[in-house]
Amino acid sequence: MTQHFHPYTDMTFQEFVLFFRTHNKQLEENTNIYLISETNISETHRNETEVLMGSFFRIFTHSDMDNMENHYSSYLDTWVQSQLSILNMASLHWLQIIFEKSLLTLLIQLKHQRMMEPLMFLLSVFSYLMHSFHKWADTEPVTHDTKENDEIHKLRLLDQLNQLLVSSSGVSDLAFILKKCEKYFNYKRCVFYAYVPWSNQFYGVIGEELPKVQSMKGQLTEQTLIFNSKRPIYLKNPKPYLKDEHIQLFQLSSIIFVPIAHEHQLYGWVTFDQMGDSFDCTKSELDLLEQVGKRIGLFLSRKEKENTAKTMAIVLTERESTVLDLLAEGYDNKKIASLLFLSEYTVRDYVSSLMTKLRAKNRTQVVAYAFRWGLLS
Repeated sequence: MTQHFHPYTDMTFQEFVLFFRTHNKQLEENTNIYLISETNISETHRNETEVLMGSFFRIFTHSDMDNMENHYSSYLDTWVQSQLSILNMASLHWLQIIFEKSLLTLLIQLKHQRMMEPLMFLLSVFSYLMHSFHKWADTEPVTHDTKENDEIHKLRLLDQLNQLLVSSSGVSDLAFILKKCEKYFNYKRCVFYAYVPWSNQFYGVIGEELPKVQSMKGQLTEQTLIFNSKRPIYLKNPKPYLKDEHIQLFQLSSIIFVPIAHEHQLYGWVTFDQMGDSFDCTKSELDLLEQVGKRIGLFLSRKEKENTAKTMAIVLTERESTVLDLLAEGYDNKKIASLLFLSEYTVRDYVSSLMTKLRAKNRTQVVAYAFRWGLLS
């Protein structure tokens, strides 16, 4: 007997998102199992795929169903751009294999009546991802001379940065260093956000329009893609990843986040943008900015050791130390006064004393400098 072929109905992006959200937990469990049990994947690619999978899930779990576009292209382009620093053909290949296995297993577990729709939709998603990766990763062939000139240009820029860092005296020069980075790498704005490990928070510290920068602070969560990445992230469109108030406050269009770290010590992040103008960024440019982040991280680690001697001369009273700890937790003067059974005026005096001793201009710098100099751990 001849078996008739039953054509499948195309699934819409919204339908797939709804399906994904309904079975998100089970899909996540399946991907974890396949990631662990896959024997042909190297440990490096396993780690890369795990990171990519987490951010890839966000496309479907954090998209606004009410204002969703009909096609997934803009969502996938944004994701590819945000992951350029770790995306490569191998990691994209493993992402597809693990995800397809997980989805197929889920459909079998559910005894889904129309298995073809989500599977075919996923194939079209990864087909587009491959196209988008080639478009944004700057993988077109280049001549030997062009590649060599590009490498020489990068080395010259990094050499300029190295000379600047060697001649700089310490954390107090960081604002000047960032202004120079704007010039070296052709960006209109560069902002530094400090990381405070004991409270797992970030604070805006240095940048143009300082009051706006210092108003930026928040708690890091597992869902914070930007601040959880160990590699630079480029966002052509930051709207899916940043809060609307942040975008409006700085009139952001495209933006790059670069982690500032050395060895296992994370100091914070530097952002680069063009003050409201949209711009493109290649994988090669992200690799360059990653080196910038590493060099600034090394600079801060060395200056931190040099500044250890300074902490010997900074003597805090027991009460000042307590106030400093509470400042680091993000409490305002009123709350600190309530916790310590003091007046707000007395707390204000303690904060002023801390600013004087640490040579800080504001509360945020008090916390940042105390952390750098080992007064907080």
